[in-house]
Amino acid sequence: MPVSPAASGQAIALLRELGAAEIAHPGGTLLAHLQRVQEQLAVWGARPALQLAGLCHAFYGTDGFPTALLSPDRRSELAAAIGAEAEAIVYLYASCDRKATYPTLADADASFRDRFTGRARVPEPQLRRDFAELSAANELDLARIDASFREKWGAELLALFTRFRPLLSRPAWSACHVVLAPEPCHRGRFAETWMRRPGDRADPRSGFGEIAARGRPASVTSE
Repeated sequence: MPVSPAASGQAIALLRELGAAEIAHPGGTLLAHLQRVQEQLAVWGARPALQLAGLCHAFYGTDGFPTALLSPDRRSELAAAIGAEAEAIVYLYASCDRKATYPTLADADASFRDRFTGRARVPEPQLRRDFAELSAANELDLARIDASFREKWGAELLALFTRFRPLLSRPAWSACHVVLAPEPCHRGRFAETWMRRPGDRADPRSGFGEIAARGRPASVTSE
């Protein structure tokens, strides 16, 4: 189900107001990256709240990208723009202490450490799935757009998403393999189907997407 134009428009207006279109990021600007993450989640079939969270996932900064557009004590402002459900996903993603949380995230009773407060909690299963799906969309965008990032971090990311696999949707897991472990068996039509994103050109003879070439920046900052 697509995000309503009104909801995404309000979020993009706030992102522009807070300078996301001027912040450099692999592939162009932070805003462009956020929009690609939303698009990827949409292709994977994410519900509107998760798509909006993907569009706004860097509002409070992250453990890997310290630049914040809003302080976490202004959560109500983002919630007013995208809704409480989407904002809760954004906060969860931003607040994650990755070193403490990543190793056991897929466990049903796994503890999630909040880097802002230092406290730990056990997120409900849906939130853990949302976190994993958003993490995959974010990291795969960076891996697609920058070969040096993929070469440096690809194996580590594949190991991470292999641990997250019970939380990931089928298309997200397939995309992890296609991008991070591009063996010949993953380059066929099945893989291309899961890899399509809005804007990819379709080949009318085959019915499958032709993934257009995208720019590769010289440096990367992971979120």
